[in-house]
Amino acid sequence: QVQLVESGGGLVQAGGSLRLSCVASGRTFSSYAMGWFRQAPGKEREFVAVISRSGATTYYADSVKGRFTISRDNAKNTVYLQMSNLNPEDTAVYYCAADPNYGRVSWSPESWGQGTQVTVSS
Repeated sequence: QVQLVESGGGLVQAGGSLRLSCVASGRTFSSYAMGWFRQAPGKEREFVAVISRSGATTYYADSVKGRFTISRDNAKNTVYLQMSNLNPEDTAVYYCAADPNYGRVSWSPESWGQGTQVTVSS
């Protein structure tokens, strides 16, 4: 498995933006599809976005499509989640995830980070 460390969470006002980062170590980064999930208080963890190993293909949950952008820099072993036009419903712990295989909403990655808190105030 690959080790993942997220950063970039914080408190932001509604309508604002944040960029999350996730640095991977332990395995060849470019061999993994990367993605983001989130878990709000009292709710199950949900899929947010995924990017293929090369970065050529991405897929988003309907709830974030058009507002969030996932990208990766294979030279830096890092995946990003640029979040714009945030609203209070985006408040959650955001988790970075990795798996050798690409998937969509049903994607079940093998490696997880510890999470970073994002709080959006109204």
